[in-house]
Amino acid sequence: MEVPRRPRPSSCMLALQQAAAKDPRSSALREENDHDEGDPFGEETFGGDEELDGSLDGSVETSELAGMNATLSSRGSCSEESSTSAEEEAAEAKKKREEEEAAAKERAAQRQMLAIEELVHSERNYLRLLRLSSGTIRNNLQKLQPPPADLDSVFLDIEDVIDVSSRLLGLLDQKLVQPGDPRFLETLCESFLGLSSDIEAAYKEYLANYNQVTVVENSYKQKEALWNDVVRVIKTSAPEVNATSLSFFLVMPVQRIARYPLLLQTIQKHTEKTHPAYALLERTAHTSIALNYRINEYKRFREVADKYKKTETLTIKDKIYRLNTHSIAKKTARFGQHIRHETGMAPKLVDEEFDALEGFFYVLEHGILELLENVETYLYHLQGFLSCRTEEFDLDMDGEKAPICYKEITTALRQWILPTFEKRMRTLIRKPLGALRDLLVGPRNLIRKRLDKLLDYELIEAKSNLSYEEQDVANTYRTMNTLLLNELPQFTGVALQMIWSVLGTFSCLHRDLAADMEQLFQSFAQQLPHSSMERGAFREWAESAVLEGARRLETLCRSVEHTLNGPVVQPLSPSSRRRLKQLTDKHGSGKIYQVVGSVVGSRDLDLNLARGELVAIISEADTRGDKRRWLVDAGGPRGYAPSSKLIRYHQPTEDPPPSPQLTLPDGVTETRRHSYTPESQPMTVMSQPCFQVLAAYDFTATGNHEVSVRAGEPVRVLEPRDKRGNPEWSLVEARGGARGYVPSNYLAIAPRPPHH
Repeated sequence: MEVPRRPRPSSCMLALQQAAAKDPRSSALREENDHDEGDPFGEETFGGDEELDGSLDGSVETSELAGMNATLSSRGSCSEESSTSAEEEAAEAKKKREEEEAAAKERAAQRQMLAIEELVHSERNYLRLLRLSSGTIRNNLQKLQPPPADLDSVFLDIEDVIDVSSRLLGLLDQKLVQPGDPRFLETLCESFLGLSSDIEAAYKEYLANYNQVTVVENSYKQKEALWNDVVRVIKTSAPEVNATSLSFFLVMPVQRIARYPLLLQTIQKHTEKTHPAYALLERTAHTSIALNYRINEYKRFREVADKYKKTETLTIKDKIYRLNTHSIAKKTARFGQHIRHETGMAPKLVDEEFDALEGFFYVLEHGILELLENVETYLYHLQGFLSCRTEEFDLDMDGEKAPICYKEITTALRQWILPTFEKRMRTLIRKPLGALRDLLVGPRNLIRKRLDKLLDYELIEAKSNLSYEEQDVANTYRTMNTLLLNELPQFTGVALQMIWSVLGTFSCLHRDLAADMEQLFQSFAQQLPHSSMERGAFREWAESAVLEGARRLETLCRSVEHTLNGPVVQPLSPSSRRRLKQLTDKHGSGKIYQVVGSVVGSRDLDLNLARGELVAIISEADTRGDKRRWLVDAGGPRGYAPSSKLIRYHQPTEDPPPSPQLTLPDGVTETRRHSYTPESQPMTVMSQPCFQVLAAYDFTATGNHEVSVRAGEPVRVLEPRDKRGNPEWSLVEARGGARGYVPSNYLAIAPRPPHH
């Protein structure tokens, strides 16, 4: 009987075995099962009965051994074939992965190179267009007649942007490395990082002033003819660019600074982390993002500062129009908060750092304003000195050497040295101080506005949930506070440095003036009479000469003052006549004085008096014994007035009593006796051809400018009015040659007595 053979493993089993051979975990599991269970095929049951002959036992055992050997040999060959195919497939997969990785690296390198080339190429094109706008287009616009207003402000900060962009490209060109070179990325990052501070400085000023640029361009658009000329110039200057406005070019820096982070991040995206310049590239990308953030913050601060630092000159009508319920409620809340601070009902938010800065700013402001006022006073007196050309007067001293030297020296001083000194003072001292004074307005307004915003902020500080308007108020206060804390120290530092520079320049100008004057005087030193004197003796002589000249000048001024200070009698109004009668009845005629100039009270108990008013003297000194202030009665109010503006009042007599000393000859009618006035019509005398002027009444002089006369005393009229043109006083010459003023109505015309 034939023993059945072991069936061959199917193709499915081979496939499973091959798959298991590929999986190391399956191989290990299979080896463990083989070790534990033995031959998997040993459990197979053959189909014969147990009654087989013993003769067959040997053949069966032999057949089984042969079958087992055959099975083992076939399994070995299958394992070898499976391992070989697995190795081939693994090699193919590895090769495929390597090819894919190489292709991915190549694509990333290409994209990296394209991104780098885009950054460099766009930067070159950007720089070309900026130069075109600030060069060709700007020059052609200036040739328009008339040129557009504020054209320079449109291109104010674009030159700095052009400069930093050209420097960036210049650094890339200096390395002589092409964008395809791996070292180019490192060069690009180093160049950008090296110029990051300059890029920030240039772009933040341009972006902060960009709103003003758009305002100027919009003003051009309001004028149709001007705008048509601007568009025509742009199209003819840049025909290859489809531009129809200035904003096409002027907005480019705004867009460019925002593209740097995008371009750098694109390059970083396509750069392997194993690249030598990857860390530098990552830092460059972060720097560009931080740079944009700082520029935006600076622009926001500038917008807040520009909004609140302006000084508006509003009329009362404009202020009334601005009143509304919101503004009234806001100002009321601020006033209430301020009252609570002053009464101690609410704590005040204290910022010691800001308080110190504010105090120093106000001290600096006071110093600048006082210095400017002193410089202006100095220049005013210098101009007055230059306008008094004493050397041009003929002093009848042509034969002496000293006057000749004086004329030559003063001529040189007034024509060359001092005018040059004055011009330098105005240019180097007055002008910078005036500009610095104007710059103080902005910070001062911001400090005051910050106080208002602080009061608003204190009202909402304790709230947990803020509305949109309240959040805006809080943000505005924080922005202004941060702006002042950052900018105010820089402003005060620059202002203080400028003051020291001005003071140093002031000293240098006077040193140069002293050197020029010394050089001038040395050329005339030998010709002066006191040039041989020693220094001490010359100083003593000079001081005595100056004091003597001052004394003589004071005497001359006093004499001129007495001459010009003639009596002044104003015509009295009815109310003044009533006051005169009231004061005369109360104090007497000898106490009546008249005000010769307007009086404005500056201290307590001082009176305000108009020129010509009548007052009565109560005391010729104040309570401290000062005789320059007299206590007067102004017909009701009593107070003090300066004695220099009071003069004794001489009451004109309209109908004086007849004087017994005046005897008129017979034949002369009573109508011939009247007051002598210059307005009187010339008299036609038929009977007596000669007349004389007599004093009709007694008059006693009360000052140096008056003269005393007796009734009937003949006088000679020199001037029919005083120095101020007042016809109520006449300058006469009495007996003995004494001259002075007498009231015109105290004079009378009478015929001369006949000569026998």
